[in-house]
Amino acid sequence: MRQPKYPAGWDEKRVRRILKHYEAQSDEEAVAEDEAAYEATTHTAMEVPVELVPTVRELIAKQRAG
Repeated sequence: MRQPKYPAGWDEKRVRRILKHYEAQSDEEAVAEDEAAYEATTHTAMEVPVELVPTVRELIAKQRAG
């Protein structure tokens, strides 16, 4: 069996904890969490054409690196 490959900083324990959180949420809690995310002033959500996703990710990585 293949071992799962996690992003940097992630492991099976973290994945299970997050799954448990979202599986235990009521519909109302999930909606409230989604609405709060859209009200945040530090991040934004937008549609990006699929072919531009690698470029956007690269720009974000460069900005984070400093």
